[in-house]
Amino acid sequence: MASKADLRPIVTLRSAAGTGFTYATRKNRRNSPDRMVLRKYDPVVRRHVEFKETR
Repeated sequence: MASKADLRPIVTLRSAAGTGFTYATRKNRRNSPDRMVLRKYDPVVRRHVEFKETR
């Protein structure tokens, strides 16, 4: 059986606006094996932008 850390790893989401701002979150590797892309708030540019998973 897979451990909890293997199934839900911590991933870093980096701003696509190029500001270098990041979020840290967990994702379920079984349900979403591809790289995660979310629209979240970037306080540097003060607007919502896409954040892409980096490894």
